[in-house]
Amino acid sequence: MKQKFLYAVCGAVVAVALVGCSGINALLKSGQPELIYSKALEYYKIGKWQRASTLFEGVQPYYTGTSREDSISFYNAHCKFKNRDYDAASTLLDEFRRKFGRSVFIEDAEGMYALCYYYLAPGPTRDQTMTGQAIMAINEFIARYPQSDQIENFRKINEELNGRLHEKAYLNAYTYYKIGRYKSAIVALKNALKQYPDTEHREEMMYLIVDSGYRLASNSVIEKQTDRYLDMLDSYLSFREEFPESKYLKELDRMAQHARDYLDRNNKDNNEE
Repeated sequence: MKQKFLYAVCGAVVAVALVGCSGINALLKSGQPELIYSKALEYYKIGKWQRASTLFEGVQPYYTGTSREDSISFYNAHCKFKNRDYDAASTLLDEFRRKFGRSVFIEDAEGMYALCYYYLAPGPTRDQTMTGQAIMAINEFIARYPQSDQIENFRKINEELNGRLHEKAYLNAYTYYKIGRYKSAIVALKNALKQYPDTEHREEMMYLIVDSGYRLASNSVIEKQTDRYLDMLDSYLSFREEFPESKYLKELDRMAQHARDYLDRNNKDNNEE
């Protein structure tokens, strides 16, 4: 009995869905743009985004060149956005802002355009090209609409996205360190600090520069050890000056002392020769 009831419910749901689809198709074939537009708005207002979008797309050719063209374009893009189809929404919104720069919807359109890239941007372990595009779009919005009630939200998003770039730069550099490519790690860490000096990983990255320098010097051929220990000590002194209370200092102090002992012995040997 229970199974029959479930079959009946499922059948009813499928039937309703089919009626809905056939109704939309019938509307689109009716050749009555006002009716199609009216139904699209009805679906739009109750959050039936997919149905509304289908109808807006179907009715759009009827209103090309009219005062309603920008409204339909915006509503359709908004439907895509609300339905989380950010690829399609970003394309439509970009077209909208280029074509309807004076529309009453332009601020909302550019805000959604920036948010599309934000939602499309991946985490820091993946390629950050989309994150860079999101930052550009958000900064453009902030510059154009400084009085927008969305400004604070966009500033927080901008900070979050920049944090992802910082994290990506750190992870890339740390990967070199982890696999023992200390020379490459030093270059990557220094470049990351130069590009993102206010990164939250600054202390750890400067520590890794010193540690990488020490490991690089220790494993180098004799001809290169002196110069590399000197470079390591320069990095150590910079770290000590910036982070005099760091938890890494005891460890780095030992490395520095070992480097000085080596340089002293090497200098003594050279003098005796």
